[in-house]
Amino acid sequence: MISKDLSYDSFTGIKTIHHYDEMTGKTHLEYVQDVEALVDKNKALHNTEHQKIGIKNSWMHAATIPDIVQLQWKKKYNIDIYSEEDWPRVRKLLNSPDYRYLKTGNCKI
Repeated sequence: MISKDLSYDSFTGIKTIHHYDEMTGKTHLEYVQDVEALVDKNKALHNTEHQKIGIKNSWMHAATIPDIVQLQWKKKYNIDIYSEEDWPRVRKLLNSPDYRYLKTGNCKI
């Protein structure tokens, strides 16, 4: 397997890596983004005064969906988070245990 970094987007932090399998002749692209800081920020917002004020004033920062997750959802589920018709499926994913770290509170979205 030969791997080569193709690009790095400094705005999103997404790195594109090209993989080539010499045995099979197959190639594929991998996208990588470090989301640790974003997840830590979401965890820090859980049950904070920020959330309580937002709920009291009829607004709430409910989740942050990193670019890499948006790409994964598009590829795996054909979901576009910017499409209003896809939002029922986005909510379902955000409320699932697999993506709980994207939410900034324990609420159901």
